[in-house]
Amino acid sequence: MAETIKGRGSRQYLAGRFERTVSEAVDDGWMAPEGDPVSAPDPLRPRTQVREETARSIISSNDSPDVGFSRSVNPYRGCEHGCSYCFARPSHAYLGLSPGLDFETRIFAKTNAPELLRREFARRSYRPEPIALGINTDAYQPAERRLGLTRQLIEVMLECRHPFSLITKNALVERDLDLLQPLAAQQLVRVHFSVTSLDPHLSARLEPRAAAPHARLRAMHRLHAAGIPVGVMFAPAIPWVNDHELEAVLEAARQAGADSAGYVLLRLPHEVAPLFRDWLQAHMPQRAERVMSVLRQMRGGRDYQAQFGQRMRGQGRFADLLGQRFTLAHRRLGYADVRPHRLDCSRFIAPRMPSAQGELF
Repeated sequence: MAETIKGRGSRQYLAGRFERTVSEAVDDGWMAPEGDPVSAPDPLRPRTQVREETARSIISSNDSPDVGFSRSVNPYRGCEHGCSYCFARPSHAYLGLSPGLDFETRIFAKTNAPELLRREFARRSYRPEPIALGINTDAYQPAERRLGLTRQLIEVMLECRHPFSLITKNALVERDLDLLQPLAAQQLVRVHFSVTSLDPHLSARLEPRAAAPHARLRAMHRLHAAGIPVGVMFAPAIPWVNDHELEAVLEAARQAGADSAGYVLLRLPHEVAPLFRDWLQAHMPQRAERVMSVLRQMRGGRDYQAQFGQRMRGQGRFADLLGQRFTLAHRRLGYADVRPHRLDCSRFIAPRMPSAQGELF
């Protein structure tokens, strides 16, 4: 059985569902000796590769009735945070790459994303609606520290007075306080933090390269103190792994300044199911079967149900109990008494793109 890999959520290159052939590495004794410069890379220390790509479009649209946005922007494909449960892992299969280790080690950066966004805003037919930034993969993952694509996108939002929200697991969002403050003053931004656990040891196994829980709460407090509305998402809720922390996470976030809260049940679409089962066997073998059994009870006897209305919450007694616990904690902590700031679309100013005829005025 494969060993766990430090700093990685997956421990295998699981083939994507579109692959026609699957290769499997076998040591036949003819590998180059240790220390030889022609030796193959250490499979237990896969390095992150960030490849720059030119995107053809940048705003994605959806009509899903169970998400709170219709438009989103993702500057990166793949995510180095390496969350073992990430619902976006299957998207790497479209690239002919593994939703396992490739998803967290082979990152694609859309370097022309700010230019594309400005061009979209400049179209005469464009009508502003709040944009969700960094939904499929975290916009503040480690590559952002060097590339700054998310910061450039926020600069375009500020320039055009365009409303947006973002969700992250990285305290790096504090870097952009100078941009977020004037946006918040005009009701143009909300920042949500995803907090899966307050236990740093569990968090390090579930999401190995994301910021530690205390760092996220500290960042939340600093943004709140700067006048930026913040919220918390307890996601994913995993039975017998972290579900017992739901109330504690909501309370810690409330103390840090969160005025809104939500939760999402663990989702296991496509390749995520075998990858998460493998994670359970590696980190919690004694309770692996119990976890999957309860999940299947909440998913109609299957690993996952993709139907709207059920995919985020599940069904059955355990799902109902989880929902009741959230409702009670939400009310007790005062979230229900706070009306979150609405994002203002009326301030939008379309950018002026460079013209071959120059500026007349």
